[in-house]
Amino acid sequence: MEWSIGNSSSRYVASFSEKDGKLQLSKLAIDGEDKSFLDISVSRDEQPGRVLIELDGVTSFAHIIRSGDQWWIHFQGRIYVTNMHEPGSKDTSLSEGSLSAPMPGTILDVLVKPGQRVRQGQTLLVMEAMKMEHRIQAPKAGEVTAVHFQIGERVDMGQNLVEIGE
Repeated sequence: MEWSIGNSSSRYVASFSEKDGKLQLSKLAIDGEDKSFLDISVSRDEQPGRVLIELDGVTSFAHIIRSGDQWWIHFQGRIYVTNMHEPGSKDTSLSEGSLSAPMPGTILDVLVKPGQRVRQGQTLLVMEAMKMEHRIQAPKAGEVTAVHFQIGERVDMGQNLVEIGE
């Protein structure tokens, strides 16, 4: 299976082997080229939706939620959206310039409005999910074309929050 991260066009293929009840990363290729990697293993945790990840001997946990072909991973304070692709497929179905909710939560603050110019990395809104605040940031510079939620509203995972045009 091939994977991409966020809106990236790069394709990742990871191979795992089982060792001592853990999945051990045994091979990583990016766009068909083998890459070196840290010692990485993944194992189940007692809590549903959570796994233990060991990186070079240091164990942390990650929350993982699947929605269709997307996997939302909350790890070490960051959220990663990975997209599963059938081998040989060309593009993801993500809409460029749109930002979706990484998990179910509540909007705490909206910092932009339609028509406002934003820079890459600028915080657009803040949401609470899993008892943590998540800052939704602009993936690129542009103009906010739509803000779909207001302070206090609940959002479901994958719902479009903000749209950014050129």
